[in-house]
Amino acid sequence: MSAILPIQVLRALAAFMVAVHHVQPDAAVLARLAGQPFAGSDLLPWMAGVDIFFVVSGFIMVHASATLFDRPGGSALFLKRRLVRIVPLYWAATTLFLLIGLALPATLNSPAPSVGQIMASYLFWPAVSSSGLVQPVYSLGWTLNYEMLFYALFAAALALPRGLVVPAVTLALAILVWGTAALGPLPLPFGFWGQPIVLEFAAGMGIALLHRRGLMLGASPRVALVAVAIGLLLWSPHAPLLAGPWRDLALHGSAAALLVLAAVTGSREPVAHSVLTTALARIGDASYALYLVHPFVIRALREIFARVGLLEAWLFVAAALASAVIAALLVHRLFEAPVTRALRRWTGA
Repeated sequence: MSAILPIQVLRALAAFMVAVHHVQPDAAVLARLAGQPFAGSDLLPWMAGVDIFFVVSGFIMVHASATLFDRPGGSALFLKRRLVRIVPLYWAATTLFLLIGLALPATLNSPAPSVGQIMASYLFWPAVSSSGLVQPVYSLGWTLNYEMLFYALFAAALALPRGLVVPAVTLALAILVWGTAALGPLPLPFGFWGQPIVLEFAAGMGIALLHRRGLMLGASPRVALVAVAIGLLLWSPHAPLLAGPWRDLALHGSAAALLVLAAVTGSREPVAHSVLTTALARIGDASYALYLVHPFVIRALREIFARVGLLEAWLFVAAALASAVIAALLVHRLFEAPVTRALRRWTGA
């Protein structure tokens, strides 16, 4: 199944938003060393990039797995494809993080993890970290713990008749969320899995069904969807609406769903790509690498800037984000893509 260009662009923007969120504390460190204030940017809720990723993930699982519905062995093949795609780079990033922590313990900013915590991280199992949070050793992996839950449910549902796959996964996610909301904090892993954010996978699957049924919108309605989505994101930091994860779902999740809906309901005829959209699509291809690699690049560049006395915070932000994108493109081309191809051949995925 070929990639949809606007979805690739959204993936690029989502990963970049997360990187913008993470670069600002390091910029603030440099500003403090220079004795200068650094306010950062709260123009958008930058971590809403994760919400975009989740809705996109729900869409892609249905869109890219169309040939696996009603197919004998479809569940196993789906899981093999997802593991081959997700595991190598995440395990590599986790291993690099642990090696850096072993060589430079001060860089961890938290007590050393136990063997059990390390194993849980490699197995995508929600566990309490040494800092007291429910997150893996390499903290960015918290999103992958949700992704793996979604993949497991989707794989199990592929054993059902075609028309029941999406409803079954949606029902399972809804039961997890309802159970956590109705019964109070549940023990791990259910208390982690039952957060409202998982409903964004269901939103993405629903949009994929609309796409498969041929829903198309004109330019004006799609522009309106994007405008509403941006409005929700801009309003989010100031909205006196709900609280906590439900607020994030209502605002960030809704915005993400609108953006994905706008991205996939345009013309399906091939169009000429601009230099910008082509570049964003390539970054979209490397968005998983950008998500996992950017903290390493940001922290390394912060140390370089500090050591050479280059303490201009916004210069650091620009340099760190550009370097993270370049590093992600290289990691994708030199490691992620070839390893994925090799493992697909080896496993028959």
